[in-house]
Amino acid sequence: MADNKIVGKAKPPLEEKIKISLIVNEQAKELFVDATMRLVDILREELQLTGTKVSCGIGRCGACSVIMDGKLVNSCLVRAYQSDQKEIITIEGLGRNGLHPIQKAFLEEGGFQCGYCTPGMIMAVKSIFDQYANPTAEQILEGLSGNLCRCTGYGGIIRAIQKLAQL
Repeated sequence: MADNKIVGKAKPPLEEKIKISLIVNEQAKELFVDATMRLVDILREELQLTGTKVSCGIGRCGACSVIMDGKLVNSCLVRAYQSDQKEIITIEGLGRNGLHPIQKAFLEEGGFQCGYCTPGMIMAVKSIFDQYANPTAEQILEGLSGNLCRCTGYGGIIRAIQKLAQL
């Protein structure tokens, strides 16, 4: 009679490995990963770029923020198939040649305490300055609106941004 063996059954789509090609911090990468793997997990687990943090996992805190093709994104919401052929900049990419001016301003102005939100916050600030050479207070607040910090009260972060705007 019929046995319970299923012949030729394909893996469910969620388990399929795909090849993705992306540029991360100016370096070309090719990986075989699950199609639905999150970009934050690709960065942290596959590429050992652990500066990008995982916090809420649902796109509400900004701790996992990276720049993808020139736009700030929550990497916890980007799937592997969506990152294919994209250019990604992480916090490690900013500090490749020593401290980036944003990182330096955060240090000088006390823009961090525990540091957990800091990588995503710094990427948000980079995105603000990529859009506006001299951002207004409204543009700064809007640019930071997707990033939460539970330690600083934002005073040091705002001072760091204002200091950068004066350079």
